Amino acid sequence: MTFGESWATISALSPRADLLSNAPSPVLSILKKELALLAVLLFFGIAILPIAVWFVGDVVFGTYQGNGRAGFFGDLGNKLRSGDPAAWFLVVSPWLGVQIVRLAALGWRRTAKS
Repeated sequence: MTFGESWATISALSPRADLLSNAPSPVLSILKKELALLAVLLFFGIAILPIAVWFVGDVVFGTYQGNGRAGFFGDLGNKLRSGDPAAWFLVVSPWLGVQIVRLAALGWRRTAKS
């Protein structure tokens, strides 16, 4: 049985199983919000945060030893494409920070109810 056949069987059994239906689904709206948040924070992590890192590094440590700003962004792009964990942590850190704050707030709300 292929994926398409199994999905057709599931859709036939459950009319709510089709996430692309016209009926509004709370799961779909949450998924859209979370994907939008991820997209915005990834843009921030790729476009804005490296500029701040370069600027602070330039002020605190002096000139970047490569070709200045262009060398820094070129090196960052190469490290992202090669899968360097530190470069990816830099890019994903805004999203991770928001998730940590959300989890902490959830924990505080749950302990306040107890």
